[in-house]
Parts: sequence; C-alpha cells; structure tokens
Amino acid sequence: MEYIKGIFLNIRMRDIVDILIVAVAFYKLFVLIKETRAEQLIKGLLALFVFIKMSKWLQLYTVYWILEKTMNVGLLAILIVFQPELRRGLEYIGRSNFFTKSFVEIRGETVSQAVDEIVEAVASLSRQKIGALIVMERKTGLNEVIETGTVINAKVSSDLLINIFIPNTPLHDGAVIIKEDIIRAAGCFLPLTDNMTLSKELGTRHRAALGISEKSDSLAIIVSEETGAISIAETGSLARYLDVKTLKQVLIDMYKPEDQMQLFITKWRRKDEQREEK
Repeated sequence: MEYIKGIFLNIRMRDIVDILIVAVAFYKLFVLIKETRAEQLIKGLLALFVFIKMSKWLQLYTVYWILEKTMNVGLLAILIVFQPELRRGLEYIGRSNFFTKSFVEIRGETVSQAVDEIVEAVASLSRQKIGALIVMERKTGLNEVIETGTVINAKVSSDLLINIFIPNTPLHDGAVIIKEDIIRAAGCFLPLTDNMTLSKELGTRHRAALGISEKSDSLAIIVSEETGAISIAETGSLARYLDVKTLKQVLIDMYKPEDQMQLFITKWRRKDEQREEK
C-alpha cells in the first residue's frame, strides 16, 4: 500500500502529460485500424508474442528460437503488409487541422447550386437506370486518378453530368471527379477494393467506389445500371438504396466546415442499429 502511495506522490505534471499523449496516440491508432485488415493482423502479432513467452517459459527452445527470429524480422513484414493502413494513417495526419484548413470554404448560393446540380443529375440517371460513378474530392488529392481520365475543369452542371454518363459516349465508363463546385475530370479509372466479403451482386462501379474511399477521404456516389439504386461509399463502407432527399442532405453536410462535419456512413450505421433495437 505504501509502495502504491509513493508512486502517486512522485507523479509529476509532465508524467501525466506523457501518459495522456500515449493514450491519445493509441486511441487514434485503434480508430484507424478498427474494422480493417490491420485489426486482424495486430491480433495475430499479439498471439505470436504470447506464444514466444510461453515457449520460453516451457523451455521449448527450438520453437522459441524460430518464433524469436520471426519476431525480429517482423518490423519489415509490418511495413510491407500494413502499407495501405500506414498510408491511410499518414494521410489522416496530413488532413488534420494542425496542418491544413477545412477542405472547402464554399458558402451560400455556390454550395446550394452545386448540390442541386449534382442531386438533379443523379436523380435523372437513377430514373433512367443509367450507371454512374461520381467521386467528391476532399482533402486527399486525386491527381493520380485524374491523370487516367480526361481533364474537364468545368463548373458543375446537371446537364453536363448526365451527358457524360449517357451510354456509348467516350467518357461514360469511368468516374467523374468533382472538387468543390468544379468537375475536374471524367472517364477516370479507380482502384478496386480488396474486400473479399462483398456481395456478388455488386458490380465494378461499387467495387471501384469502395476502392477509392479506402485510399482517400473522398465520398463516392454510385448509380446502379441494373436497378437505378443510389449508393454512397465512404471510408471503405457502403450505404445502399438512398433516396434523393438523403443524398442532398449528405452533400450539404459534406460542404460544412470540418468541425461541423460528420461522416455519413457513421450516422447511417447508427440509424441501422436503432432500427434493429426497435
């Protein structure tokens, strides 16, 4: 008891700050890897560490030697295996307000007009069952993706968006990239998701939308060619069968300052959980 009391008496303010920094860092790391492949890999590494200690305690020297050598080269393996997650983490740090301002400062009529044009185009494409893929660029630059398509740099217009996705036109098969209220490029190729648990009914557009949302902070809007259903991909998750009203609210929220912005997928999941509880 005296020992514990002595520890608390010797704690300095800098020790508390030190502990808080480490706690916040671990929490942020947990948030980044939650529900990703990295979460399962970390569990595997922890299991490996436990096996090393157990083999040493049980004096299984051959097993201990093999596991210890495996752990020694583990750092290089982690850098290779965790490459997508590490990139995502560094981009997250780069997107924080500590380094940059909010990703967009458009206000008033400009925001309303851009949202209305996008929603009108998506609604029309949905009614006609014309497949479409629109990516809303945020802080993470998509120049590498834009280079795969045709640069447009035109103001957002529902007529232009609809014409781009009309079947058998030169640019209809790729993705449109929109930054703020500007259509930056069309006919762009996106990376496909590596998620093997997706439903077989999801086509290339949905997989491409998930792929770009996994590698950036962008929001992707998908219109199904088969059903006309509207979906949204964000942070590697997919929300399907949205109505026009919900889509409009999502886009309005997206243009808000960062301190007022909340990920749509997070809110969508909460609503689903509330429905299940009822």
